[in-house]
Parts: sequence; structure tokens; C-alpha cells
Amino acid sequence: MLADLTGWISALILILTISRQVYKQWRSRSTAGVSSWLFIGQLAASTGFVIYSFLVENWVFVATNAFMLLTAVVGQLIYLANRRREEKKQNLVSNTAQRNTEPA
Repeated sequence: MLADLTGWISALILILTISRQVYKQWRSRSTAGVSSWLFIGQLAASTGFVIYSFLVENWVFVATNAFMLLTAVVGQLIYLANRRREEKKQNLVSNTAQRNTEPA
């Protein structure tokens, strides 16, 4: 009983921490300081941990790692959307600057 309670409390802390980071990235609309490899690695590791946790019938970790897998997918999608937005903005700035420097 105490072991399961400790596992669920720890899982909740981890989920809240990672969720907060994904939310912060979504809210900032920026990729600054975030590597796309973070979510790719998390996706791979979480997939493996879900399978492992299921095989050893550890339901605390099945639930936790399934949620971590979901946050990896959401985080990667947000990262890609933010990167596209930043590239589009950079291209717009570059094109505007180029037009302003061309001779009339």
C-alpha cells in the first residue's frame, strides 16, 4: 500500500513537472532553449517504458509512462509548430529587409 502511494505521488509530481514545461513552451510560442531531441528521446523512452511496465504489470508506471508518451507527442507537435512560426517570421523579415535595400 505504501509502495503504491509513493509511486502514484511520484508519478503525479513528474506529470505536473513535464506538463508545466510543455505548457510553458506552448505559451511562449518559442523554441528557444528547447531541443527537438528532448521530445524525440522522451517519445522513444516512454514507449519502451510503457511496454516494460505492462510486461512487469506495474500499473503505476504504465499510467505514468503512457502520460509521458502523450506529453512527448504534444511537446514535439508544439515544438514543430513554433519552429515553423519562427521560420515564417524570419523569412518575412528577410524579404522585407531585402525589398527595402533594393534600388528603385
